Amino acid sequence: MTTSILNIEQISLAFGGVKALTDVSFSVTKGSVFSIIGPNGAGKTSMLNCISGRYQPNSGKITFADQDVTHLKPNDRADLGMGRTFQNLALFGHMSVLDNIMVGRHHLLKNNWLTGPLYWASGAQKEELAHRRKVEEVIDFLEISHIRKSIAGTLSYGLRKRVELARAMALNPKLILLDEPMAGMNLEEKEDMARYILDLNEEFGITVVMIEHDMGVVMDISHEVMVLDFGKKLISGLPHEVMADPYVKRAYLGLEDDAEPDTLEEVS
Repeated sequence: MTTSILNIEQISLAFGGVKALTDVSFSVTKGSVFSIIGPNGAGKTSMLNCISGRYQPNSGKITFADQDVTHLKPNDRADLGMGRTFQNLALFGHMSVLDNIMVGRHHLLKNNWLTGPLYWASGAQKEELAHRRKVEEVIDFLEISHIRKSIAGTLSYGLRKRVELARAMALNPKLILLDEPMAGMNLEEKEDMARYILDLNEEFGITVVMIEHDMGVVMDISHEVMVLDFGKKLISGLPHEVMADPYVKRAYLGLEDDAEPDTLEEVS
């Protein structure tokens, strides 16, 4: 018996007269990798923004970990175990890699501005050390120990993407939302990122909802795929089932009905 960690029920979102999402419904199985694909402007990032709380849908319901989170703020969703990365990097460029990742632990801190000044007596020191140990585990997992003291803004694009993933992992999430984690990467960087996503899913048990244009990655690591087009859900199912759908092959992949989608390296 499968258990859903995320349920989306008839979500609609409009900006003025422009409909970004129309009655979209789907569920994500706990412990799975769920990919959302579709052409530019299909509503993929709008859906992630609704799930994470950046956007409030006009109608519908979002349930995460058996709680209605439709109207919760992003930080409240983070408290429940929801992490997020962005299509456009959202790191603090002037801060070190270590400090950027420590920001991901902020919502877990129990000491506040009243107890913080009593650093040695209030337990704040022990708490900080515990959080630093967790951050170091994430740094080791993502193999970025060699840049832990580097200023984030000086790093290559691929490494900054990895640091942003590290910060999302530092939240200690049950669910992580990845918005085009492979965008702008070369082949080697994509292979590394795909491996990290698989490992965080399998070793840490983190459920992944991912937007991605690289069909090779989607086919290789996804348990389920959903296609959006013009803000509407076209189809969802196993990767090979979705890629074999005639409408998807023609409208999204641009292939003839008898072509093999799994040979496609990348579709943008």
